[in-house]
Amino acid sequence: MTTDAVVDLGALGEEFRRDPYPVYAELRARGPVHRVVIPEGHEAWLIVGYEAGRAALNDARLSKVWSNAAPELGVRTVASGLSMLSTDPPVHSRLRKLVAREFTPRRVDAMAPRVQALADGMLDAMAKEPSRRGDLVESLAFPLPISVICDLLGVPFMDREQFRTWSNIALSTSSAQARTDAADAMNGFLVRLVADKRERPGEDLMSALIHTADEDGDRLNAEELLGMAWVLLVAGHETTVNLISNGVLALLTHPEQLAALRADPEGLMEGAVEEILRYDGPVETPTYRFSTAPVEVGGTVIPGDGRLVLVALADADRDPARFPDPDRFDVRRDARGHIAFGHGIHYCLGAPLARLEARIALRGLLDRFPGLALDADPAGLEWRGGLLIRGPERLPVRW
Repeated sequence: MTTDAVVDLGALGEEFRRDPYPVYAELRARGPVHRVVIPEGHEAWLIVGYEAGRAALNDARLSKVWSNAAPELGVRTVASGLSMLSTDPPVHSRLRKLVAREFTPRRVDAMAPRVQALADGMLDAMAKEPSRRGDLVESLAFPLPISVICDLLGVPFMDREQFRTWSNIALSTSSAQARTDAADAMNGFLVRLVADKRERPGEDLMSALIHTADEDGDRLNAEELLGMAWVLLVAGHETTVNLISNGVLALLTHPEQLAALRADPEGLMEGAVEEILRYDGPVETPTYRFSTAPVEVGGTVIPGDGRLVLVALADADRDPARFPDPDRFDVRRDARGHIAFGHGIHYCLGAPLARLEARIALRGLLDRFPGLALDADPAGLEWRGGLLIRGPERLPVRW
């Protein structure tokens, strides 16, 4: 098929931001790849559907290196340093190997008691709230992940609300100047963080990354450490914030599924988190890829001259060819195989930590607050802008 028409996703407004799934499904019915204008204003090739999306995520012709972008696209990265999100093999392979030496399953497992303690403290504060109502993003979904990541990286006390503001702006559809200013402020903070860790190392992950070396003595240089700090601190908290928020929203708007999970949390919680990731994951499309050679998708050829290519993770996990009755939220579903955390060499290294935090947060909410309910019309919730992060700005609840 041909895809001559360009679909302006930004022009679809708040309705698309709140519920993009019908739009993606309509595009998927017409073919697996489409030319679109994204809310940030750039033209891109959007890949929809499970098989096409999964293949694209593993296609070496789609590069993560920003210098491969066609100049006329006018795209600019806000991330600082050099990281796994902005490199291809062999550089990516080297960086991931060095980080994986320290960010191990053992380190994540060892964090469980600390994550539980942090969550318990936040739930205690909710229980003491006289009005028995509040914004779940403010009360739990944001403070838990940012506290966990700060603990993991050994970040001293910082103005977390200020950091949240910087992060939200940098990853949003704000003006280019606002995104640049926010990114510059975050970059300054991260430069100081890395310098402090170099001078005063601790038992944290950032100190370990500074000092770790492989068998050949290879280490992360200053630019790479800055890139790792960006990925771990920004991506490490943003995804989990919205995993928790989207999960609570899905459960509260599907009372029969909430009741099933309450009745058997031990048996269903792990699968419920996977279903949340599939049904309404926190990453709508992953970070940018750029074509370095022509790529044929479903009979359509994406030119190989640095075109921006996005994979609709949100649509892939709602593809009925892979997940029957995909628009039904079902905590008993076998949701394994979803690509909410990506696929291939760029699969999210922090996925085990995000899953751990989500399980602890959801279990705590269900145990402590049997009367937990939405305190707003779901149709009136305001959603994050852009195609990267998906989640509500606020989630009013009562308990």
